[in-house]
Amino acid sequence: MRDRKLYRVGIPLAVVAGAFLLAMSCADGGGQVSGDVGDIAQARGLSQADVTAALKTYVPTGKMDEYLLFSSAGHGGQVLVIGVPSMRLLKVIGVFTPEPWQGWGYGAEDTHLVLAEGEMNNRPITWADTHHPALSETDGDYDGQYLFINDKANPRIAVIDLRDFETKQIVTDPLMASNHGGAFVTPNTEYVIEAAQYAAPLDGSYAPLSEYEEKYRGAITFWKFDRDAGRLDLDQTFVIELPPYWQDLSDAGKGPSFGWAFLNSFCSEMATGGIESGNPPFEAGCSANDMDYLAIVNWQAAAEVAAQPGKTVQIQGRRVIPIQTAVEEGLLYFAPEPKSPHGADVTPDGTQIIVSGKLDPHATIYSWEKIQQAIANQDFSGTDDFGIPILNFDAIIDGQVELGLGPLHTQFAGNGVAFTSLFLEPSVVKWNYEQMQVIEKLPVHYNVGHLAAAEGDTKSPDGNYLVSLNKWSLDRFTPVGPLLPQNFQLIDVAGPQMQLLYDSPIGIGEPHYAQMIKADKLNVWQTYPEIGFDPRRMAPAEDPAMPGEERIERRGNEVHVYMTAIRSHFTPEHIEVNQGDNVVIHLTNVEQALDATHGFAVDKHNINVSIEPGESQVIRFTADQAGVFPYYCTEFCSALHLEMVGYLLVKP
Repeated sequence: MRDRKLYRVGIPLAVVAGAFLLAMSCADGGGQVSGDVGDIAQARGLSQADVTAALKTYVPTGKMDEYLLFSSAGHGGQVLVIGVPSMRLLKVIGVFTPEPWQGWGYGAEDTHLVLAEGEMNNRPITWADTHHPALSETDGDYDGQYLFINDKANPRIAVIDLRDFETKQIVTDPLMASNHGGAFVTPNTEYVIEAAQYAAPLDGSYAPLSEYEEKYRGAITFWKFDRDAGRLDLDQTFVIELPPYWQDLSDAGKGPSFGWAFLNSFCSEMATGGIESGNPPFEAGCSANDMDYLAIVNWQAAAEVAAQPGKTVQIQGRRVIPIQTAVEEGLLYFAPEPKSPHGADVTPDGTQIIVSGKLDPHATIYSWEKIQQAIANQDFSGTDDFGIPILNFDAIIDGQVELGLGPLHTQFAGNGVAFTSLFLEPSVVKWNYEQMQVIEKLPVHYNVGHLAAAEGDTKSPDGNYLVSLNKWSLDRFTPVGPLLPQNFQLIDVAGPQMQLLYDSPIGIGEPHYAQMIKADKLNVWQTYPEIGFDPRRMAPAEDPAMPGEERIERRGNEVHVYMTAIRSHFTPEHIEVNQGDNVVIHLTNVEQALDATHGFAVDKHNINVSIEPGESQVIRFTADQAGVFPYYCTEFCSALHLEMVGYLLVKP
């Protein structure tokens, strides 16, 4: 980006802004206010800082963003792809819920098969609450190959291939009632971590709350990832049983702490609520203690234990390491942490873990070296009610830093610099965890939850941009009714002081967490490698329609239609079947030109398929209603787009 390059060679951005205004004053002002750019800025009440911020975010037509931000879409059940610094929404990736533009769940057999993987208890789940996207990593750095995301409401993990930005797999976790501590990856994407949120019986059975301590449990699942196949491997996946505390966020160690994972828990009081019966409500019962527990898990050793006969139990088809075995094998330890924690963030060099508690103004800095020493010396303050050793708090911390009210999530920028969200102030605080001092605070609007820094979860963060994911927007945007958008605020953190650059309304669900990757790390396909390609298998389709081989074949009561699409027609354009026939359309987009996408929709049949250049899809439906039904291309692909049509004729 030009402004950032100028800044790095020592030319102040204010000078750049001034030069820009001077140059533009020679051009016609245009827009709502006539005159030069200076007149427009004055008429609109724009300051020099406003113009500078605009310059930092402006990406001219034909230019590309430096970073991509992958954000959860909350209740939308999808993933948002946003360019940085422009903050332009580039794509909504269909994941757990149908998405009509991409035909995700509206006719294409492959999309139905992936969505069907997410069914639970033989029940289709057509919504999700996505929370935490995780980019695949190699040696602790984002590699741009895959993206994982969890569904908190219905414990599931999805795998997205970043060659074509499409979901390839959904796995369900029958042991959990909900998940929150996922998805988080280990440094080489050996495993994808998922942890339960609200405790429940692991076998899915009924148990009264009076038997909470005996029958309810938490869990942390380590999904084995097969990078060659691009799939999570259920056979190599294992679970560690946890007490019935509520798990929050996870992070994986790196460098010296490689092989370990760190997991917040809260409601260690094991409160069961019941405000309607005169009991303390959950909000009070789950925040009575001054300390909760940070779980410290040796996942590398746990993988070896899980492979040994007799060390696991089978629960709902999953290999589970019981709490007692985890303790005996030295896989699980607890460390006290400030109550109501929301984030266990490993520093880029892997030597420290930073934890913040929403009801404590401090960030606590844990030393990995001291944790190892305490484990080796059995420096415990006791055990919890389930026999898990509790490390001596004073023996394992480097210190605490008072950050402000409601600290939540921490991201990094290198050189000991960290950024932590303050929910109650609300602000972003910049501080140094090596020097243990606050540098500055920047107010944000409003009620910030997570932060996303450029490469901020890796061993080598960039430290250029930070996005504050705010829950409320109040007075930030034009009113659109009582339900307001979230507010993503872009912050420049490259200079000596943080600068708020841009407010970006997000009107889709309630996004929670995001990760930001350098755009040039991705190897994105803009067309599929060959005509007749199957995006689910990421390989040539088994029985595609090919140009010159279009036809209609009857096989008993099945009618197979081999159809191609190219500007500006389908072949064939007439399909005649009998009422009750099962229709199978093998549809291939034979274009190889960039952005030459076609759609295929059948009127009154809830069928809408997006087929990108080279892609082949299979569409199955029963022609159960006699009549005449046009089918047409839903993507405006050419001057004769409206003529890209055909007729499905269903004889009674």
